[in-house]
Amino acid sequence: MRRPGHGTAAHGTRREAPRLNDGRLGIPSPPAWMRWLPVFYVAVILAVEPLTPVEWPVSFLLIALPVVAAFSHGPVAVAAITVFTVTFEGVLAGTPCCAGRSVGYLWDRHYVAIYVATALVGALGTALAAYRKRQEVHLMHASSVAEALMRTLLRPLPHEVGHVLVAALYCPAEAGTMIGGDLFDIRATRHGERAIIGDVRGKGLQAVRTVADVLGSFRQTVYDPGDLLVVANRLENRMASEAADIPDDELFVTAALIEYDPVAHRVTIVNFGHIEPVLISGGEVTTLTGTPCLPLGLGTLADAPPVAAEYRLLRGDVLLMCTDGLIEARDADGNFYPLLSRLRDRFAGRPAPDPLDVVSFLNTDLPRHAQTLHDDVAVLAIAPHGRL
Repeated sequence: MRRPGHGTAAHGTRREAPRLNDGRLGIPSPPAWMRWLPVFYVAVILAVEPLTPVEWPVSFLLIALPVVAAFSHGPVAVAAITVFTVTFEGVLAGTPCCAGRSVGYLWDRHYVAIYVATALVGALGTALAAYRKRQEVHLMHASSVAEALMRTLLRPLPHEVGHVLVAALYCPAEAGTMIGGDLFDIRATRHGERAIIGDVRGKGLQAVRTVADVLGSFRQTVYDPGDLLVVANRLENRMASEAADIPDDELFVTAALIEYDPVAHRVTIVNFGHIEPVLISGGEVTTLTGTPCLPLGLGTLADAPPVAAEYRLLRGDVLLMCTDGLIEARDADGNFYPLLSRLRDRFAGRPAPDPLDVVSFLNTDLPRHAQTLHDDVAVLAIAPHGRL
């Protein structure tokens, strides 16, 4: 069970890496109870063997020991355990005191059959362990490539971008990986600081591909002439092209585009079906509601073009944007994370916070509410730094 507080936070802070048993491949070690399971299995057999009548020696159950070991050990260890099992079966069969016997049965035809059967099961267990190892390596390589891509796409944001201070948090729902479908970025342009936060429909590597398309398109068009609606239109066209290439008629991204004008102290937001931004200003926490638009990729279904909303953003204010993984995180009783009330409890009536203060608070407060995440969480906070 993963603690969501181990996310990727501002200034490139990374989550704790899982304990490894292979320094090159980074393959996570199996649980301790699984590694010790063969020992427990043999201990139970030894405890029950003296109590069993000779007609059904419990030692026959040792046949399964190599397969039990194959779930947590490598092929070499399974082969060694197979040799040990056959030898141990012979010791038990040749010992008269086992199961109340007065004579040994080392070469009894039934026991010889058990030796042969154990050797065959051991060979299968060794092959199973080897196949499992190959699959682990293959999956780890694929996951490493996807994670490297996500780290390239969701680059750690500097604390200062143009005229704003920035902090971000990313917690993927996939335990032990960086793979997810949430995205964010911010760029300083001659039009002002422009940012995006979004949530791709779907999971896994396909979601990573869409994240790459959206962020790539944003980073290319955000510097071009035109207002935020021009950027939105180009993102919509890129999503339509991506949906046709896959193909996927239901591909879409909920997103919010943000532009900050440092001269007018104004922030412009175009919301494409995304979570409404939250403003922390003057000791108050409010939601910035605007005209809703359909998500990116579904623009052809809209009756009207997207509408931009404008708000004042002064020095000391913090604009907070997040994905639905944050507000839909549930506690043990099934209650959603109360974002607004938690922010009010922490920041209402207090001195103006820094974006890093807000993100750090969420990164520690969320694990107290939800032990497990069922969706990716992305948070982006910006605030004017007051210098023109």
